[in-house]
Amino acid sequence: MRYITNPILKGFNPDPSVVRVGEDYYIATSTFEWFPGVQIHHSKDLVNWKLVAHPLNRVSQLDLKGCGASSGVWAPSLTYDKGIFYLIYTDMKNVYTNSKDSHNYLVTTKDILGEWSEPIFLNSTGFDPAMFHDDDGRKWLVNMECDHRKDKNRFGGIIMQEYSEREESLVGPVEKIFCTGRKGLVEGSNIYKRNGYYYLMLAEGGTGISHSATIARSKQIIGPYVLDPKSPMLTARQDATLILQKSGHADIVETQNGEWYMVHLCGRQLLDTGRYNLGRETCIQKVRWTEDGWLELEGGGNKPMVEVPAPNLPEYKFEEEPSRDEFNLDKLNINFQTLRIPLGEDSLSLIERPGFLRLKGRESLSSRFHQSLIARRQQSFTYTATTCLEFNPESFKQMAGLICLYDHENYYYLRVTNNEEIGKSLGIMTCDNNVYDEPLISDVSIEGWHVCYLNVVVDYQEIQFSYSKDALEWIKLGPVLDASKLSDEYCREGWFTGAMVGLCCQDLTGKHKAADFDFFEYLEK
Repeated sequence: MRYITNPILKGFNPDPSVVRVGEDYYIATSTFEWFPGVQIHHSKDLVNWKLVAHPLNRVSQLDLKGCGASSGVWAPSLTYDKGIFYLIYTDMKNVYTNSKDSHNYLVTTKDILGEWSEPIFLNSTGFDPAMFHDDDGRKWLVNMECDHRKDKNRFGGIIMQEYSEREESLVGPVEKIFCTGRKGLVEGSNIYKRNGYYYLMLAEGGTGISHSATIARSKQIIGPYVLDPKSPMLTARQDATLILQKSGHADIVETQNGEWYMVHLCGRQLLDTGRYNLGRETCIQKVRWTEDGWLELEGGGNKPMVEVPAPNLPEYKFEEEPSRDEFNLDKLNINFQTLRIPLGEDSLSLIERPGFLRLKGRESLSSRFHQSLIARRQQSFTYTATTCLEFNPESFKQMAGLICLYDHENYYYLRVTNNEEIGKSLGIMTCDNNVYDEPLISDVSIEGWHVCYLNVVVDYQEIQFSYSKDALEWIKLGPVLDASKLSDEYCREGWFTGAMVGLCCQDLTGKHKAADFDFFEYLEK
């Protein structure tokens, strides 16, 4: 028997929404303040997955300039009906108050790997929207309702409204189909129909260690919905020894052979730190329908399993991605994202100097507006990242290098700059919940170096930077730094993403001094 090993989407891939179209499976996950918006992975066997698309790739679809950490794209919902893919997402503008300011949009396409439509505005009543296509042709939107009022549950329940394709808007009355009571945190709703019942999948308990997935059902789409008496159907909150903590926010899919699987988010703790620097990841469980019409884990109980029986489908492996990006193409590798906005030729170029990534210095790492920075997800507790930099700064205000970061308030940065006393130099900058520091007594001179190789080794809780003139002899620089701080649990503002590693360039003089990177290598141990 073949098995699936969880997580299937490692490192900062939360809030999964899954759909099958023929023999192809797709999962959409949240991207928050990272651009382009939404990650879509593809599989044919539910075992092997490949990142294939970022559908929200235009500012007209997603304008994140100025948004806070962990704002932006929340909980996309991916569905398919009559030849069309539907993607619904929240653009969260205000995370940090009860009001939220959560705007929900719909985009569509006939080609999931192609361009998606301009967005259709749906509502701003809450987050985690999802669309259900009923077998009578009607379409319905469900989302949680935010309640900002004092002494009210800020998770006000699940509401539903019909969507009109002809009018491209929501129509008819708004119905509250599930109420959370005064203490429940209910979100992440999806609707399914089977054997005359409408099923409402729910995420409960918040997205931390109390997270869970529950299911309710009704004979009528607008309810009343009755919870499964065995709820929750999935959770890790009662067993701190489980590897897959934070399990919840689920969606289900049926294979072409009639087997059922449930995708859900999870988190893997970094050692015993209580922190999760890989962020929330995506897992899969095999499920079954009981004789009395409820859904349960096939292995029994409600605890998420690391090893799950694979479906009766032919194995389908994708070509392994190279660990080194030589920047030989005219567009960025799909694993890279930028912060909040796309980077145009005024900030990034892969053609001005073929074989190099040219980043033109823009605003500081604290900026929520225009950073020249690209990064990819940390997807293993241990990895190395290496680059080769050509950069000739003229001022201490011009910097470029290799960065490990969580958000604009939390990072470790190995950067080349210009020091008035020693010329071209190398040092470390850090930011710890918006507290800036330089954990070296002084920068190291690299005056006269044409190139500088930069390296970081992340080994669970430890981060160690190194540098080299020739990539043969490496010199460690600075103290061992704390990788656990780049996590949801530590960061002051961002709560929902994960650690990233990448390249960046700043020019605080406003002259846009350029830095050329010869390659970027990310190698998991």
